[in-house]
Amino acid sequence: SAVALLVLMAAVGLAVALGLLQRVPVNRFCATSKNQTGFLCDDRVTCIPASQVCDRASNCRNGEDEQEELCGDLPHSLPGHLVFRCSNPSAWVYADQRCNRRNDCGDCSDEMGSLASCPLCGSGWWSCSPVLYEYCSCIPRRLCRDGVQHCHSWSDEYIC
Repeated sequence: SAVALLVLMAAVGLAVALGLLQRVPVNRFCATSKNQTGFLCDDRVTCIPASQVCDRASNCRNGEDEQEELCGDLPHSLPGHLVFRCSNPSAWVYADQRCNRRNDCGDCSDEMGSLASCPLCGSGWWSCSPVLYEYCSCIPRRLCRDGVQHCHSWSDEYIC
């Protein structure tokens, strides 16, 4: 029985070496220093923001964030945690672009609604329904009282 076990272990080792057995997938989920959804590099220490994966610039030491198997068929080839699906079924953004106060989906679905579940505007932002296409439910306070309408209600000019 010891010989049979040794033969079995040798066969499994050979199969792994030849790539006949699937390798266990590596968990690539991490949170960046800014608490954004990230991609964990092979060194198991470096965590890059999701939007730096498949951006044609190697951010991991071994370039695993730009490998063909990861970037070949975007967004389908990406791990699910790196992708946020917009309301438009054909549109998507990287997960770290959700709730970044910018209209990355084009329809504000990455900033508003139940799918995005974003927190309320912070202290540096004014809550309103913006006129600007760039923003969705909050505008930067620096745009308040600048003589330009940024909110449908003009609250950025009279209340903010």
